Amino acid sequence: MSDEENDLVLADLDDGELVEQMMDDLYDGMKPEIEEAVGILLERKWTPYDILTKALVSGMQIVGDDFRDGILFVPEVLRAAQAMKGGMSILKPLLIETGAPKMGKMVIGTVKGDIHDIGKNLVAMMMEGAGFEIIDLGINTEASEYIETAEREGADIIGMSALLTTTMPYMKTVIENLKDQGLRDKYIVLCGGAPLNEEFGRAIGADAYCDDAAIAVETAKRMIQERLNPA
Repeated sequence: MSDEENDLVLADLDDGELVEQMMDDLYDGMKPEIEEAVGILLERKWTPYDILTKALVSGMQIVGDDFRDGILFVPEVLRAAQAMKGGMSILKPLLIETGAPKMGKMVIGTVKGDIHDIGKNLVAMMMEGAGFEIIDLGINTEASEYIETAEREGADIIGMSALLTTTMPYMKTVIENLKDQGLRDKYIVLCGGAPLNEEFGRAIGADAYCDDAAIAVETAKRMIQERLNPA
């Protein structure tokens, strides 16, 4: 099917059908189709926030659930996340203009001494797909960079990733720096990476260890809600 034919098919769908098609296209990692559908919904006077939550976030939730359950694997999730980013590139400036609410803000990076970033990138994309604003510090991230960025950006969450057993102890250094500056209770601290486990997360004083990207999203959502509604 040509792009022109596909555009006509999408444009012929009613709003409900189009949202369902977007979820399917997101699942299949079809970035051009997602971008086109976002444009159609904007032309139909949908708010950017409704497009984000009712189509893109809902679609990524299905992707996340199937990734968690072993139905989808990293390559498929990365394709879906890239498709999501295509839609977000259109919506992000509009969301800023309209002051649409966000789930929260997360600073994320791979810790000092570690240059592995596939898992970290996947978490960042899945978190963004769930409605979080992400500040990605990349690899080899110093404690001071996590903390200064979180303070400057007004973040809610600090996320740390490591793939090497030699670098994972640095996560405790970041947390100790937060404590020394009287900032530990200000942030939700999440950690993840292949050599880590739940026991390690507890030992270093993190709020949670996240086994994969889908669990990271679920954990972040839950902890943000608990902070908003302590009861």
